[in-house]
Order: sequence, then structure tokens, then C-alpha cells
Amino acid sequence: MANYQLIAATGCPTGIAHTYMAQEALEAAAKKKGITIKVETHGQVGIENELTAEEIAAADAVIIAADKDVHPERFASKRLINVSVTKGIKEADQLIADALAGKGKIAGGVVSEKQVERLENETEHGEGLGRFIYKNLMNGVSHMLPFVVAGGVLIAISFLFGIYSYDPESSQYNAFAAQLKDIGGLAMGLMVPILSAYIAEGVAKRPGLVVGFVGGLVASNSGTGFLGGIVSGFLAGAVVLGLIRLLKGLPKQLDGLKAIFLYPVLGVFITGSLMYLLAGPMQSVNAGMMRFLSGFENSNPLILGLIVGSMCAFDMGGPVNKAAYVTGTALLAQGNTTFMAGVSAACIAPPLTTGVAVLLFRKYYDTSDRNAGLVNIILGSTHITEGAIPFAAKNPLFNLPSFMIGSSIAAILTYTFKVQVPAPHGGFLVLPVVTHGALWVISILIGSVVGGCLLGMIQKRGVEKMAKAEREGEATPEKKSDVMTLPTEQLLKENQVLVNQNFKTQDDVFGFLAKQAVTIGIANDSAAVFKDLKKREAEGSTGMIDGFAIPHAKSAAITTPSILVVKLEAGIEWHSLDGQLIRTVISLLIPEKEAGRGHLQLLSKVATLLMKDDFKQQLNVLKDSADIANYINAQLTEME
Repeated sequence: MANYQLIAATGCPTGIAHTYMAQEALEAAAKKKGITIKVETHGQVGIENELTAEEIAAADAVIIAADKDVHPERFASKRLINVSVTKGIKEADQLIADALAGKGKIAGGVVSEKQVERLENETEHGEGLGRFIYKNLMNGVSHMLPFVVAGGVLIAISFLFGIYSYDPESSQYNAFAAQLKDIGGLAMGLMVPILSAYIAEGVAKRPGLVVGFVGGLVASNSGTGFLGGIVSGFLAGAVVLGLIRLLKGLPKQLDGLKAIFLYPVLGVFITGSLMYLLAGPMQSVNAGMMRFLSGFENSNPLILGLIVGSMCAFDMGGPVNKAAYVTGTALLAQGNTTFMAGVSAACIAPPLTTGVAVLLFRKYYDTSDRNAGLVNIILGSTHITEGAIPFAAKNPLFNLPSFMIGSSIAAILTYTFKVQVPAPHGGFLVLPVVTHGALWVISILIGSVVGGCLLGMIQKRGVEKMAKAEREGEATPEKKSDVMTLPTEQLLKENQVLVNQNFKTQDDVFGFLAKQAVTIGIANDSAAVFKDLKKREAEGSTGMIDGFAIPHAKSAAITTPSILVVKLEAGIEWHSLDGQLIRTVISLLIPEKEAGRGHLQLLSKVATLLMKDDFKQQLNVLKDSADIANYINAQLTEME
């Protein structure tokens, strides 16, 4: 991987033209000095050209040219120059020179109050609560998965030396096996805290990490399981964001104190206290469920299996699962080996269910999920249920019922076949001492296959729904769909280039663009188009440099994605970046229902072209509408 002498991040509030113009300017300035640079852009299409941790560590200095949050906490300890996106465009040469001269300041790890504003903007203006929850949940799950796999596999290996090989009082005791189980147990013990920590980190960035971790420890120690970890993660993130908002009025000099003292101390105290309050009622519920379950000890196999299976798969290590497992071990101590057989079957089925799902619905899972599912076959075979947790956590509302159905079928069949299991753990390793062992395995496999098919169909439905959304232009900014409604070369026709026009004000130009859009048949309401052009301009000037402006609008009144070019006889005031009057207007008009990634990228390409001197010079020279249309189309096509 190539290292860069300088790295940069650009972004403007609207995330379109200025973002990419600053990128182009910085890259051009670095090239002139023979310096390598990588520029990360934060635009409407999401983060592109994203900087890696290795690239950040290797860079000599960082330039931020942005008027929005670009997550500067990543650059802690690096020499940093932080300016507006406008300066990134206008003063790129000077910024590169300053960075090479060692100017700027060493960045700290202080979180900005902008994190709170970013969260509000995301949930209010596009990301949506569902996407916000899913994204941060996945942040926790992805970090948790290696702990589950590492710990689970080591514990499974330890069982190969004997089910009780970890116990010094047992005749099976083996020191190496005990060591493996201890190490694996420590890794598994970190599963819920890590899940919670990285959910909180996704919500509130670095300040949320420690608060989420401690909240997860409380959830783990109090027996609330992975569902408690999810609750503590989002709770910790919300608490930290609340503290950031609450303490934003403190003097700037206290930013360092807030990051290393106030946020962690207050956050840990508040989150930990709330989790303890939640743990008490859950423990009472746990005891009640154990009493309830004991009453069904000798009931109909269908009813008992349904209850045991649902409880074991509901929270996999949480209070509901624990109530079933502890009841099973208690009855086992009394000589009842039948009840524990159903509990074991119900605990073994969930990880095997994930293995079935990734095998039968392989193309709908990514590589990490497929690998985890295959590892879960090993974990499930040794009664390690936790391997299924990452799959459950990704979509609890739909995935958990799949596990519950599979586990219930496994438990019902186990009780129907009157299987007896004398060991509380070990999975298929205890088969030599299981009564009707073959029927027990068959019961578990049938439940796992049914659950796996349900889980796979849910995954398939989700993937196909997302693909359909992308095809229809409804994908979120993170989705990589570059499809346009029309090929680039068809967007600009001769009758969309208007030369030798005379206007006195910006509003005159907007009115002309709106009426012309209706005249040539690309819009049906000039007043609406005019209003949307004005609305966009109010967010920030679209006046660029060297006499060019790129006003744009997305509107329900626009029917066809199009470019309109207006060349003016005399320049007019536009509040441009360099203060010059505007003589050439390149306007992009986008139908509201098609305002997807492709059209935003087209606008970014236009902005990028306007940073090239030869492009601007050629447009200034050309006078004929057809020549201008052909030239712009050719330049845009070359950028494909």
C-alpha cells in the first residue's frame, strides 16, 4: 500500500461542488510541488477515497478543508492545518506549502460538539432511525465477532480432552485443556462489552467507547446477555451525546478536560447506574421464569419443547436462556436427564442454523458471514451457542424468531424421542453417554435445517429489497450505485446551450433557466424550478472561480435530468469564491425522484472540470451552442 506525504479531507455543508473542487485544487497544488497526497471527500454520496489508519499514521501532515464534521479525532497527534473548504479551493498552493513547512498544530483527540449536530442531521435529513440503528449495531457486531470465534474455538478444543478436563477435581483434568478453556472463556467474556463499546463508539465516536465498554461489562456481569449489551451500547452513546450537548457552553480551554475526565467519568457513572437499575428487575424475572419452567417438567413434549426452545434461543446467554439452562442443570442434579436433553438440543441448534443458512443461501451472505457460519458448525457441535449471536444481533426482530423456531423443533423432537443427556455441556462430544443419541442428533439437525432455511430466506429478502431500492434510485448514500437515468453524452443538447444572453441579476438567470426548462420539455412548472434553484442557492453560493457558476436544483417539477448552459454578454454579481462577476452558468437540473448517486457524481464532475484551466479557457473561446455542447459532453464522457 502506497504511503502519502500529505493527506487531506474536504467537505462542504451541501456536500457537492465545493467538496470536489477543494479536492482537485489540493491534488493539483501537490502535483506541482512533486508531493504525494490523498484527499478524502465527504460529499452527498458519502465518504469517498477514505483514508486508512495506516495512511494517516504514515503521513507527515494533515489538511482539513471543510465546513462540516470530517471526524478530525482520527488525526490525533498529527500536525494539522484546519481551514474552510473555500480556502481549500482558493489557497491550495499556500496550504500545501504551509503543510510542508511544518505549520499548523498538533491535533488532539477532543471530540467536537458537531458530533451531536451530525447525529441530528443524519436522523432528520436522510439516514433515518432504522438505518442509524442498523449501522451502529453492525459496528458492534463486526468488532465482537472475532472474540466469539477465538474464544469459542479454544473452548471447543479444550472439550476434546474431556468434558470436565478443566476441573482440577475431575479424573479428566488436563492442565493444557484448562488453560485453553480459561483463555477461551476470557475472550468470550469480552463479547458483550465489545459489542456495547463499539455500538457506543459508532453513536458518539471515541468518547462513547469507554462508556459503552463499562456499560457492556455491567450487562455481562448482571446476566442481561447480548440484548443487554445492545441496550447498554445505545444508552452509552446517547448519554455521551447528551453530555456533549450539556457541556458545550464550557470554555474552549476545557475541551481537553471534557474528553479525558468529564465525558468518561460522568458517562460511566450514568450508564452504569442505569444498567444496574435494569439488571435488578431482569434478575427477578429470571427467578420467576425458572419457577415457571420447573412446573412444565412433566408436561406434553410439544408444549415443553416449544417453551424450552424459545427460551434458549431468545437471548443466547441472557436471563431467558439462563433460566432454561440453570433449570436443566438443577433437574439434572436431581437425576432428571430428559429435561436437559431438550435444553442442550435447543442451545446447539442456533449456531448450526447459521451454518445451514450460509451453505444454502451462500450468495446472500458476505465472506465474513460465510466464514463465521462455517465456524459455528464447530461451535454448535460443542454446545457453544454464542456463535449465533452476531447473526441474531444484525436483525434481532426477524432473525431471533428463526432461531427460536429451529430450537423449538429440536427440543420438541428430543422430548418426543425420550432422549436422555446426563451432561450439562459438551454438545456432540457427549454422544457416547446419550440415550438414543442418533435420534438426538437427527432432532437437532431437523431443527437447524428448518431454522437455517428461515434465516436464509430473511437474509435473501433483505438483500433483494436493498438491490431493488438501488435499481429504483432509492439507495442510501452509502450504497455504491452509479447508474444514471441517461448516458452522460445525452444530458447536454444544442438547444440546452444559450449564448449571448443579457441579464442584470442572479434571479433573472434563475427565472430564465426555469422558463427554458419548461420550453424545451425537461420540466413542467417554471415557478417550482425557480423556487428550488433559489432554495439551493440560499444554502451557499454556487459561484465558483474565474467567472463560472454551477447553480443546481432537484425538483419534482423537473422530468428529465439535464444540464443547461448560459453564456452572458456581461458579468453579474453572484458572491463567487474569488469575488469575480459570473459570465458562464452551468446548471444541473435533477428530478427529485432520481436524485441519486449518479447525478450527484455528475455535478461533482462538473465542479472538478471547473478547476482545470484548459477546460475554462476552451469554454471562454467557444461561441457556438453546438460546439459548447459537444465539448462539455466529451469532457464528461472522458471522466467516466
